[in-house]
Amino acid sequence: MDVAFPNNSMPSHSLPLTVLTARFALCRLQPGDAIPTWTSAAREFLTISRTPAELSILADESVVPPSIEATRGFRALRVEGPLPLEMVGVAASLAGPLAKANISIIPIGTYDTDYIFVRDTDLAHAVTALTAAGHFVRLASP
Repeated sequence: MDVAFPNNSMPSHSLPLTVLTARFALCRLQPGDAIPTWTSAAREFLTISRTPAELSILADESVVPPSIEATRGFRALRVEGPLPLEMVGVAASLAGPLAKANISIIPIGTYDTDYIFVRDTDLAHAVTALTAAGHFVRLASP
């Protein structure tokens, strides 16, 4: 079913975002693998997804062993929440400006808020694009 928005535009939000200081890694394991014990050391962010095709883990880069198949060097922008689960257009209001800026993202939602992961090399450009779109971006306190 298509959803119609006035003037053919998606809902927009001016969201407060925080850039987390940690770096993150996206790991790919085999679908039948056990959840590794090293995941319990993640303190900044950890998400685990299992499908019939893979076990994916996004976690603090510092806890991921070098032997794990992973793409490293991601940074996270956290939407300051909590956000109501009924709030529409949050991911779109972030993904749109980043897509226009040709920045690839990994979006992840939690119960309270949303996160957008970008490559560290794209972070400054992502902050510029999001700020230009009306979002408020700040760096996390150490």
